[in-house]
Amino acid sequence: ILHAHQVPAIMYAERGAAAMVSRNFDGQFIIPAMRLRGIVPIRGSGMRKGKASKGGLAALEKLITHVAGKGTACIAVDGPAGPRGHVHKGVAVLSSRTGAAVIPMVAVVSRKWILSRAWDRLQIPKPFARIDGFFADPLWPCVGESADEFQLRIEDALLRLEAAHDPDEAR
Repeated sequence: ILHAHQVPAIMYAERGAAAMVSRNFDGQFIIPAMRLRGIVPIRGSGMRKGKASKGGLAALEKLITHVAGKGTACIAVDGPAGPRGHVHKGVAVLSSRTGAAVIPMVAVVSRKWILSRAWDRLQIPKPFARIDGFFADPLWPCVGESADEFQLRIEDALLRLEAAHDPDEAR
């Protein structure tokens, strides 16, 4: 999923799925909703160049263990700081290391608030809103394909999916 769709996607996700959540203070806000829905929060996020580790590699290892044990994961692939729509490499590594498919998903909310000043334009469902999940075909890494190449295929599929089903928010 894209970071902007994380709240409705968590509401849509199946029980027992794991999700990476930032160690930053704002990551705390989504954890109660995740636990209420039966989603397993795994704390950590990617590292920006020149900055201290935010636990992303340790969190990725925990996700790999979860998925390898036949669990599912819901990952905001362009988070936690964007840029919006740019898929980071972790999801490609997760799929390569576990053999699990990447299934791009866009959660489209019938009525929502949009945090328009946030880098991701985070979407929050209004009460009694309908959440529709749209999925692309499963993706697996190809033989000889680098993580960077796989990451670009995931990004392309996800952005095409968003353009088709949430065109007002697609970049």
